[in-house]
Amino acid sequence: MAEECIFCKIIKGEIPSQKIAETDELIAFNDIHPKAPHHYLIVPKKHLADLRNFEKEDMILGSKICALAQKISKDLGDIPFRLVISNGYDAGQRVYHMHVHFLAGRTFEE
Repeated sequence: MAEECIFCKIIKGEIPSQKIAETDELIAFNDIHPKAPHHYLIVPKKHLADLRNFEKEDMILGSKICALAQKISKDLGDIPFRLVISNGYDAGQRVYHMHVHFLAGRTFEE
């Protein structure tokens, strides 16, 4: 894990978070600047800067992220949701530990 990465510190329990769900490989917690009533970050416990850094063996995380998003939705009453991934600064990524935004609880424009 990267020493200065805020998500790595959350994963290690050095920084508190409002955890929503957790598996052996993933953690989901509240976004501190929510854009929807249910705005969570789904984060691999393995430090990977973004999808461009995934090795072949990391690709399975995509399926596991989708499965956790599905579980979170069902736990919330099977509500519709949006998943967003930003890869790189110009795409809007500000924390360089790959993460997926889970957004739900409101209507989204296209």
